[in-house]
Amino acid sequence: MKLYFFNTLGRKRQEFKPIKVGFAGFYSCGPTVYWYQHIGNLRTYVFNDLLKRVLLYNGYEVKHVMNVTDVGHLTSDADEGEDKMEKAAKKEGRTAKEIAEYYLKVFREDLKKLNIIEPGIWCKATEHIKEQIEMIKTLEEKGYTYRTNDGIYFETFKVKDYGKLAGLKKEGLEAGKRVEMGEKKEKTDFALWKFSETPGLRQQEWDSPFGLGFPGWHIECSAMSSKYMGEQFDIHTGGEDHIPVHHTNEIAQSESAFGKKPWVKYWMHGAFLTFKGEKVSKSKGGLFTISELEEKGFEPLSYRYFCLTAHYRKPLAFSLEALGGAQNSYHNLKNKILELLEEKDQTKTNLNKLKRYEEKFNKEVNNDLNMPKALAVLWIMLKDKKINAKDKYKLSLKFDEVLGLNIKELKKEESEISEEIKTLVKEREEARKKKDWAKADEIRAKLKEKGIILEDTPEGVRWKKL
Repeated sequence: MKLYFFNTLGRKRQEFKPIKVGFAGFYSCGPTVYWYQHIGNLRTYVFNDLLKRVLLYNGYEVKHVMNVTDVGHLTSDADEGEDKMEKAAKKEGRTAKEIAEYYLKVFREDLKKLNIIEPGIWCKATEHIKEQIEMIKTLEEKGYTYRTNDGIYFETFKVKDYGKLAGLKKEGLEAGKRVEMGEKKEKTDFALWKFSETPGLRQQEWDSPFGLGFPGWHIECSAMSSKYMGEQFDIHTGGEDHIPVHHTNEIAQSESAFGKKPWVKYWMHGAFLTFKGEKVSKSKGGLFTISELEEKGFEPLSYRYFCLTAHYRKPLAFSLEALGGAQNSYHNLKNKILELLEEKDQTKTNLNKLKRYEEKFNKEVNNDLNMPKALAVLWIMLKDKKINAKDKYKLSLKFDEVLGLNIKELKKEESEISEEIKTLVKEREEARKKKDWAKADEIRAKLKEKGIILEDTPEGVRWKKL
């Protein structure tokens, strides 16, 4: 089947036609590792994972590269304010390297909890200073840069189609008062290299042909992606907040340096997680980390399930109540799968219906990653009485190659339930039937001590591990 993505560049749905047949290369903007990644950030990484899984599902060889910004990301996208890494290091009384290593470690643990496949290549900005300097030199030689008292800047108005990704119009980008821009020629110009104000004060600074300093945020992604992906590649992903500045500037400098258009064929962006109508962000407290949700009794994969309930290009409204609903649905799915493993179903499967379910699922995931509809296909198939339990389970496993809900692990989890626990669950049910609520509550408490939580539903009692 054909695979379609919505391309931010051009704002339309397009058939995916990779540069190299059977191979898909994509670069995703990774974390700035100065603090914990909150659930809003992690929605973007779930989207990245779904994209990768769909590519693999369609038989592509996938090369996935993700950057780690451990220097150069200022507190303002407009090249103003402190470096986020330096600021965090001062605040926590640690080195910038220690800060980066710690928060990257936590981030990778979160990816594992969410069953996100790690990128094949992690690239840290601090380990690619040479490549960034070389790219700046190329831009300098081609006449796209100028020098101010605080750095080397890219001159955006030398790029005729600057802002094409975001649909920006030059007439709408007037500079305004020069005093508001320092020595920048235009307000859209951006720093490629920033000079150290006081040599030796920063923890992270490097010698360069331009002077002692550190790279700008935008140049990092262009230099690192081209090192590992070449001067043109298939897909670049990120959050929708990257469209007007970061990704716009990446395109401008990359196409100017390499002389190739388009630099990237398909740009894909995930929408925000929202709370009370506003974007979830670190600056507003960030709501929760995955660990904080776990402390409140939510499983990480329940958050992944929650993300599947909305299209990646649509805002997803978060609340603990909404997440609780998603967790209930996820538990119901797990219980349904476990029932399939126990059933001695002799139903003769309607093979044509089975094939149609698979075709419908494939159509939805290949239609710009339409996960809500793909998830609906799974549920409808599981309730179909003309398909036996064995075939339902097999097809569920296949669908889960994309959904990533760890269905294949459920058998292992069930086998770990001891006979003692099964007996206690049964005794509690008998106590409830006799309306011996005290004994039922006593057994519930005993099971909780053993790491098992019971849920009483209209369909009967269900359990989950703490």
